[in-house]
Amino acid sequence: MTVARSPGELEPVPRAVALGTFDGVHRGHRAVIDAAVESGLRATAVTFDPHPRTLLGNRVELLSTIERRVELLLAAGVEDVLIVEFTLDTARLPPERFAHEFLLAIGTELVLAGPDLRFGHRRTGDLALLRALGLDARAVEKVPGVSSTQIRLRVAEGDVAGAAEMLGRPVEVEGIVVTGDQRGGTLGFPTANLRPQPDLLIPAYGIYAGAVEGPHQRAAVSIGVNPHYGGIERRVEAFLLDWTGDLYGKRLVVELWQRLRDERAFESERELVEQIALDVEQTRAARRP
Repeated sequence: MTVARSPGELEPVPRAVALGTFDGVHRGHRAVIDAAVESGLRATAVTFDPHPRTLLGNRVELLSTIERRVELLLAAGVEDVLIVEFTLDTARLPPERFAHEFLLAIGTELVLAGPDLRFGHRRTGDLALLRALGLDARAVEKVPGVSSTQIRLRVAEGDVAGAAEMLGRPVEVEGIVVTGDQRGGTLGFPTANLRPQPDLLIPAYGIYAGAVEGPHQRAAVSIGVNPHYGGIERRVEAFLLDWTGDLYGKRLVVELWQRLRDERAFESERELVEQIALDVEQTRAARRP
């Protein structure tokens, strides 16, 4: 199992390549990946970082960091991942040269992608061009109703249940645990304050039930500005149920299973604590989508 950032890091062996950006590794992406895994060749994902649309000056709110994307690709069954650094030079490569440098150079025999795949200079490369170069290039049909755009819209609205149906897994928020206001500990609910990457899509403000990815340690998650204390800066804070320990500096991937309520200010701190206790009980009862 290899995660490479240049073709030279991968042995040229017969490969089935799933080709795409794969942001979020949703159900549509999984169909492409599954086809590569089932081919009998060495299943390999070739993906891009940063997202190609950012090169055109567009802001893209990502569903997953590149680190998480790689973890999801490997969990889906690919044996190797090649991350192509997407720069102006990469975008200007003629599609034939792209195919030789990033596909043929690693031994690719079969390419799987969505039917609208375009690559190379001015997006002039497609599956037909790959077939003309001698590769077996096949389109994998889209999963109806599933797209990164639609998932982003659901996540932005806080509809984590609807987004999970298209993802095929829970919505996630990821970040490094940093020092916060440390107010939760005084209330009896100490939280891990996450610092997400700036380009990661964060769901709508509110309180969510979820869990820390991996052992599924349940967590009540607050996303917002903490209006009860007059906050103005967005915070992502997770209270891990029935857990104690030092998380500072650690990377956490937190699943969001259910949106419980809007964030709001309370009449008193006592009322706030009572509501948090109710949020915790709802988190205990929540089910993973």
